[in-house]
Amino acid sequence: MGNAWIIEAARTPRGRGKMGKGALTGVHPQELLAQTLNAVVARAKVDPTAIEDVVAGTVSQAKEQGACIARNAVLAAGLPDDVTGVSLNRFCGSGLQAVNFAAMGVASGHQGLVIAGGVESMSRVPMGSDEGGIDGNNPHLRKKVFQVPQGISGDLIATIEGFSREELDRFALASQQKAEVAQKEGRFARALVPVKDPETGKVLLEHDEMPRHGTTYEALAKLEGSFVGMGAAPVGPNGETLDQIALARYPHVNAIQHVHTAGNSSGIVDGACAVLLASDEAVKAHGLKPRGRIRAMATAGAEPVIMLTAPAPASARALKKAGMTAKDIDLWEINEAFATVPLETMKKLDVDPAKVNVNGGAIALGHPLGATGAMLLQTALDELERRGLATALITLCIGGGMGIATIIERV
Repeated sequence: MGNAWIIEAARTPRGRGKMGKGALTGVHPQELLAQTLNAVVARAKVDPTAIEDVVAGTVSQAKEQGACIARNAVLAAGLPDDVTGVSLNRFCGSGLQAVNFAAMGVASGHQGLVIAGGVESMSRVPMGSDEGGIDGNNPHLRKKVFQVPQGISGDLIATIEGFSREELDRFALASQQKAEVAQKEGRFARALVPVKDPETGKVLLEHDEMPRHGTTYEALAKLEGSFVGMGAAPVGPNGETLDQIALARYPHVNAIQHVHTAGNSSGIVDGACAVLLASDEAVKAHGLKPRGRIRAMATAGAEPVIMLTAPAPASARALKKAGMTAKDIDLWEINEAFATVPLETMKKLDVDPAKVNVNGGAIALGHPLGATGAMLLQTALDELERRGLATALITLCIGGGMGIATIIERV
């Protein structure tokens, strides 16, 4: 088995994912991805005719994000006709899974140059647009496993682990503060591709617009729980509420404490990311200079009602494959779908919080579902270079009770 080299990466800024209020809401998602494809090719100074495939993660594969958005983004970018594209959906892990699949292709020697990443326009194609829910609306499956919305799962984890509302809000505040520092110091500058209007060429967005600079703990503490009403909704076959359905799997828990709010959960945004990977042979043939390599990758499943606990076992599996321990990792990117996810992962793996999400995370920056995993990998690589460190682990929780993890090593 050969190496999977990371040659270059590029991402759009994250725009607010509310129609008419975010800078990117007027841009078709194919165009968002296309602009990152062109940027990564230009940055790597690679001949586009040498690219074999584009692998793109997209969660809501409906409407403008349907019809194989990867291939259509290739065409929108003006890449050669013989560059193929494929779209995938592993929920919130889609962007990182796209990178991992591309890494498998180049490391095996079956492919030379592959671009991977993802896109999600949450303003133009809102969550749930595919009308599949979490379980495809299969009543037979629900008799076996009645999955609840992720917000309920996040609150259930917090209840079981004893994470207080204050702990979640303090974590969220730190995410905002770290993102503010990162923006003011220009730490994302290497990553970003200003998004332009495809018709006029006018720059629409040059920076992530979700972070709220100057956020205070007092402001976060005033927010109401987001999933109280949802948890009380009677949706079961006999009128059971979502809270009751979740608690049926965890009878030792008396009641779910609804501690997640809009302030300590991930933000809804639009964005895209592209990462160029190369095989050993392609690096030599094209005279490329790698920035890093994929050292190990893994997925893991967990109980599907609590759903969001799999980053820890996925990370543990990747570490074992790499012959490493959690202490060997210099930087961690643990997706902040909800504040409880990185808190639970750090607790289970005994990770030093000072190494986690050092430039903020999805609570401050936003979580463009299909693109996030690739963005986190790029963020980790940029920060390894900035700090002169060696290794990073990127991990995300995934709907249905899954987790994904990738370990990268700076060249």
